[in-house]
Amino acid sequence: MVKRKTCIFISGHGSNLKNLIHHSRDKNFPIEISLVISNNKNANGINHAKKYKIPYAFINTKRNDYERKIFLYFKKYRISFICLAGYMKIISKNIISKFKEKIINIHPSLLPKFKGLNTFSRILKNKEKKTGCSVHFVNDKLDNGRIIVKKNFFLNSKDNEKSLKRKTQALEYKAYPEAIIKIFRKY
Repeated sequence: MVKRKTCIFISGHGSNLKNLIHHSRDKNFPIEISLVISNNKNANGINHAKKYKIPYAFINTKRNDYERKIFLYFKKYRISFICLAGYMKIISKNIISKFKEKIINIHPSLLPKFKGLNTFSRILKNKEKKTGCSVHFVNDKLDNGRIIVKKNFFLNSKDNEKSLKRKTQALEYKAYPEAIIKIFRKY
């Protein structure tokens, strides 16, 4: 199997990155993580890249030339697929157009509900009975691309933001690899 050279974008802890690294070590998993990009130079997730000797870069998205730098890294590492894993920035339309149907994201709700930020507090405020996560293709509208995989669970009366995050992440660790396999099964 020829693995797709993949870049993972992160901003924080990197737990989904760590999970994807683990899966990518399987010879039958369809991606090879060839690059990690973070917009946060203090992102703990960079430590996962260091531990597994994966090239990584901090890209300051406030600079005018940030997109050019991203494309230089993509060229250097021959990136053909992108996974957003807790990346807290909007991907530029230029990157989206050049990687159409080759950028995916994981979101901590059952899309189309609760797009954007502060998801868990909005779920609780809305008194949802069920929630979960969604893996979707990225397009030029926030959390609006075609859904690849959804996983869900029922809330209970004791749930709070912390418990929702923990339960949702447990589902994300299953949903993200499943979505990647589903995408590349057709190739």
